[in-house]
Amino acid sequence: MSATSVHLAHHWWVWRRGGGRVFEDMAALFPGAAVSMLVQAPETLTPGMRCRRITTSALQRVSPRWVDHRWLLPLYPWAVRRMRVPEGTRLLLSSDSAVIKGLPKPPGCVQVCYCHSPPRYLWEMSEDYARQTSGLGGVGRGLFRRAVAGVRAFDRAAADNVDHFIANSHFVAGRIARCYGRKARVIYPAVEVDKFRPSGAPPEDYYLIISELVSYKRVDLAVAACTRLGRRLIVAGGGAEEKKLRVLAGPTVEFRGRVEDAEVIALMAGCRAFLHPQLEDFGMTAVEAQAAGRPVLAYGAGGALETVVEGKTGLFFQAQSIESLVEAIQRFEAGGAELTPKRCRENAGRFTLQRFHSELRSALCEWVPEVMALSGR
Repeated sequence: MSATSVHLAHHWWVWRRGGGRVFEDMAALFPGAAVSMLVQAPETLTPGMRCRRITTSALQRVSPRWVDHRWLLPLYPWAVRRMRVPEGTRLLLSSDSAVIKGLPKPPGCVQVCYCHSPPRYLWEMSEDYARQTSGLGGVGRGLFRRAVAGVRAFDRAAADNVDHFIANSHFVAGRIARCYGRKARVIYPAVEVDKFRPSGAPPEDYYLIISELVSYKRVDLAVAACTRLGRRLIVAGGGAEEKKLRVLAGPTVEFRGRVEDAEVIALMAGCRAFLHPQLEDFGMTAVEAQAAGRPVLAYGAGGALETVVEGKTGLFFQAQSIESLVEAIQRFEAGGAELTPKRCRENAGRFTLQRFHSELRSALCEWVPEVMALSGR
């Protein structure tokens, strides 16, 4: 098989979060394949990514060194149209929550897109995005909305450039159907479940959140609920909302900032329960907490419905409100004995890397059998 038979694409790499982890797991199936991205920050690449041949768009000249890539949103279509997948590529395997799926394909190329989500800032959260990021007043917001409309149109057309969609959850598959009018096969991402283990000791007396401190994560609900109840809460993570959350927090809430992996593992294993108040497309941290043997108190919508088992590995609350989360914490404290470490750990075992690779390989063998036969995979 020639070096150009398989090409990989990912929206951007300026930090290693969930989408980047999934892309790295996908790319492991094709260790010699080159990669296209809109932008990348070389200092954030993992050892496995540093050895890849990575081609970036024209936006790399200014981002991320000089300009936050998110401010360049109106230029995304222009940048993607100028990129090229090598001639002779038979499989374009993309990982996307933006518009990289719009990469022009050479003749005979099949694109399989692992869609983390249709971009919320182009679809149902575009107004929130405009309010929170433009900072230009009414005129600026109007200009931004017009720019978003054009990028949204490009994103919708880019979806037609995809031959087969894979979604990271049934929740996202539903969004793909609504936004793009397309069906998607669901393959849950891999979670590093072997990195987390139950401690074997009784849990300590604290609840836990590990998250970027941005508005849609709704960390404010956990801070307010634990402050109201006088319960100890540890918040690990940083972001734009931190100052606001510190003002909201009472004396029982502790902010640890961004923490290293070793501390994350220890915090997960020691917490009383993990709080998950946000609406997530999948939600890796909820699975990691269960891998550590700890139950999850989650907002009952989105990906949490597919990763947490009500009454066995966690409890759901039905509204994103302080009152609803307070009620869930009280319900957990009154009768959480059934939420055992063994059950939590067993449920997390559904999300291994081996299972992810097996299901992805099976889909690719169905859709591009000649490529997989030549690659010997």
